[in-house]
Amino acid sequence: MAFTVMAKRGAGKGAGGDVRLGIIGVGSMGSWHARSVLEGKVKRCRLAAVCDVRPEALKGWGNIPVFGDSRKLIRSGAVDAVLVATPHYFHAPISIDALGAGLHVLTEKPVAVHKADALRMAAAHRKHSRLVFAAMFQMRNYAIFRKLRSLIKAGELGPLRRVQWTATDWFRTDTYYASSGWRATWKGEGGGLLTNQCVHNLDIWQWLFGMPERVRGFCGFGRYHPIEVEDDVTAFFSYKNGMTGLFVASSGEAPGVNRLEIAGDRGHITVERGTITFLRNEVSASDFARKSRAVYETPDYWKAHIPAGSGGGDHAEVVANFVDAILDGAPLVAPAEEGIRQVELSNAIVFSAMEGTDVRLPMGQGEFARLLAKLARGSRKRLDDRGRPASEVPKYIVR
Repeated sequence: MAFTVMAKRGAGKGAGGDVRLGIIGVGSMGSWHARSVLEGKVKRCRLAAVCDVRPEALKGWGNIPVFGDSRKLIRSGAVDAVLVATPHYFHAPISIDALGAGLHVLTEKPVAVHKADALRMAAAHRKHSRLVFAAMFQMRNYAIFRKLRSLIKAGELGPLRRVQWTATDWFRTDTYYASSGWRATWKGEGGGLLTNQCVHNLDIWQWLFGMPERVRGFCGFGRYHPIEVEDDVTAFFSYKNGMTGLFVASSGEAPGVNRLEIAGDRGHITVERGTITFLRNEVSASDFARKSRAVYETPDYWKAHIPAGSGGGDHAEVVANFVDAILDGAPLVAPAEEGIRQVELSNAIVFSAMEGTDVRLPMGQGEFARLLAKLARGSRKRLDDRGRPASEVPKYIVR
């Protein structure tokens, strides 16, 4: 999705202190990021180059240098950092290549399609640890999730007992899935609902509650759309401390629901429609159960709507944080290494559904990669909206 721009002139990092950013992949999200930088939403950052394998996407960029090969942009000397917004499979090889060339990297979600690639990315960063390596998990900036995390960490809920997140508000049409040849195929995207939309939910899940030790997944593959990947998911999580979790998601349900429930020893929190509702026990449930002499009595509780503030969650905020980390050493909102956990949860759910068994975490790093390779070999030749086979994916880089 190219658009005509009048590029802002500015000094590079060495001269004026701005980070010279290159964007690799200027489809829908890449163009969105480019516009944010060009419109000045990210301070101390200059769009210095763009890259895409589609010639039509490189038109209308004014005097901004354009590249048809990520390797050439990375080695051009024109940028200090890159934002990778290509189809998912290319996030890992391009990020690894850029880190090896001494560039800071911000990758779109998911950081990788499978855990093996995510671990390779982390290993590449360890070799170049002075570089900033971040992921586009903008939901971590939502005021409501930051407030929720602070409540959990402060122990306001006591030990957590049960979590349930119903996220069925990811509705998509068949036209959406046909909009690009790589979408919704094992070969082109590597997954569906969990790899694309629910990446954010799974990242927030592990950010708030940590990683489970066991996963059991049930998936509908093409249940609501003419696709081969998952568009309907139910997953059960169990934790070492006894906490259990249920995650339900769909891209075929309308009207959808987005409701997060957290039950702890000290009460119950519901997050829905931008509101945190806290039913706080006056006495913890475990103490009351142990000490009460009544048969059916329950603890008294008070009800509160917890103010969380508003705003947050803009993609530009993550880019700005990335720039601040490069120039000032600011802590990252979402270090890319933490993206491994989301990838592992997604892989475990699909692997469990495919194999019909529980999956213990951590997974072996090659388990899902091998399954995915097998699925990719059998990818159907669904046509996209331009009549191209869906499995024909443009190559951004050659290993």
